[in-house]
Amino acid sequence: MPHIRISEAARFLGVSDDTVRRWTENGTLTPQKDSAGRLVVDGLELATLARDQSHLPDDPSRAGSSARNRFIGLVTGITADKVMAQVELQCGPFRVVSLMSSEAVRELGLELGSVATAVVKATTVIIETPQGKSII
Repeated sequence: MPHIRISEAARFLGVSDDTVRRWTENGTLTPQKDSAGRLVVDGLELATLARDQSHLPDDPSRAGSSARNRFIGLVTGITADKVMAQVELQCGPFRVVSLMSSEAVRELGLELGSVATAVVKATTVIIETPQGKSII
C-alpha cells in the first residue's frame, strides 16, 4: 500500500501536521517510517479515516451549480471486471465516484489508498495520478 507523509496526510484531512502526529501517538493512525526514516502513514488506513470522519454539510440555498473543479483525494474503493471499473475517492468531506475502463485503472496505477485527482467537467469525472502514464 502507498505511504503518505504526515504533511500530506494533514492536507488531505484538512487538519494540522500536529493533529496527524497526535493521531499516530494515540493509535488513531499507525505510524511507520519510510526508506528515508520519515514518519508516514498507510494510504488505505488514511483513506478509511478520511471516509469515516467525513460528512457533507447541508446546502442552505439548495441551489444548483455548474462546477468546474478538481478534487484531490484518496482512493477508497475500486470495483472492476474485465472491461469497466468504478473508482471511489474521498476528497476531504467529498465522496467522488468515477466509471472508467479497467485498463485505465491499471495504467493509472490506481489502488486503495493511493492519491488521485477527480477532474469534474459537466457530467464527466476524470481521474489523474501524479505517477500515472498518459493514456493519450
